[in-house]
Amino acid sequence: MTVHFIGAGPGAADLITVRGQRLLAASPVCLYAGSLVPRELLDSCPAGARLVDTANLDLDAIVGEMLQATAAGQDVARLHSGDPSVFSAVAEQMRRLDQAGVPYDVTPGVPAFAAAAASLRRELTVPEVAQTVILTRTAERATAMPPGEDLATLGASRSTMVLHLAVQRIDAVVAELVPSYGGDCPVAVVARASREDELILRGTLADIAEKVREAGVRRTAVIVVGAALSASQFPDSHLYSTERCRS
Repeated sequence: MTVHFIGAGPGAADLITVRGQRLLAASPVCLYAGSLVPRELLDSCPAGARLVDTANLDLDAIVGEMLQATAAGQDVARLHSGDPSVFSAVAEQMRRLDQAGVPYDVTPGVPAFAAAAASLRRELTVPEVAQTVILTRTAERATAMPPGEDLATLGASRSTMVLHLAVQRIDAVVAELVPSYGGDCPVAVVARASREDELILRGTLADIAEKVREAGVRRTAVIVVGAALSASQFPDSHLYSTERCRS
């Protein structure tokens, strides 16, 4: 039997992949984070499936549910919001399953930063403006950041930066980024990307904190920082250039 780690996407139920939905429909046990995964996705589970909301379970309890299901010969669909490759806490679950000898696989999902870029109608990499995207977070009540991954250090490149799990610390984020990016650097905060109640705030490092406070955004949001957000004067990409197509 197999534990299927499935990226549920950023919020809209129809942004799960075809493979993810197929695995969900074939698994008699589904573990999901009720506070983050849209309830509509559970409609894809087979009739009589065991549905376990992991929002208030610790790691031991979550892995215990997986082991119990696999011992009974049942596949498990483990739904994670966004994409499992970033900020999903799947690594420690995989480590436990490796120790127990339980097979698992991973199905990617649409990450929150991609959904945010789509809502903003912006490419995060723009020719001669920004060709690097940094995905990061900040530390407060979460695990500490590794040495050298503080915002001041990461911001020195002035690359497009996407911050997850950081909107509650918007003032600290601004303070750490202004020295590198400047107060006039464009910023967008996208809350609940792709959902019906999505909220987009646009501004600069100088005024975004006040806009976040006024809107009451406290969670389920990403912060996007960088010149790519407002770039309009840039060369066409080499990908579709006349020179390339003639060669």
